[in-house]
Amino acid sequence: MKIITTTERLTLREIGPGDAAFTNQLLNSPGFLQYIGDRGVRTDEDAARFIDEKYSAAYTQHGYGLWAVETHEALPVGICGFVKRDHFELPDIGFAFLPEHARQGYGYESAAAAMEYGRKHLGFSKVLAITSLDNAASIGLLEKLGFKFESLTETPTGETIRLFSFTY
Repeated sequence: MKIITTTERLTLREIGPGDAAFTNQLLNSPGFLQYIGDRGVRTDEDAARFIDEKYSAAYTQHGYGLWAVETHEALPVGICGFVKRDHFELPDIGFAFLPEHARQGYGYESAAAAMEYGRKHLGFSKVLAITSLDNAASIGLLEKLGFKFESLTETPTGETIRLFSFTY
């Protein structure tokens, strides 16, 4: 899999077919289901299809997407990267981590690296971010990264969310 960038403790790389079990576990973790949503993935086979239809398709279509975040020992701990949504002009940063790897600084470390990659290699001048209304951990991480709250907005499904932006 293509390596995107590395940090002191982490590697961000494209997600591939070998990540099906990890993806299945992450997409069904309590925090993912609560704050991001149910993606309908129940088996490793569903996860392999999801990787192909969502993650790999984004790499091909946009040149970026959500990437696996793994320790230098090749242990996947979460995902971080950029999403291009139809209802936003600009890409938004996204991240999610397995519960056993939360609160270890991986979110900030990987998101800061992704933001630097977005500026240097993808030519981003502004990036958005969205959170559910009550996701205090993600809101805190975005503020630590320098994102500013812009407004409350609605998703295409009618959910009210918080919209943040970061201008380089």
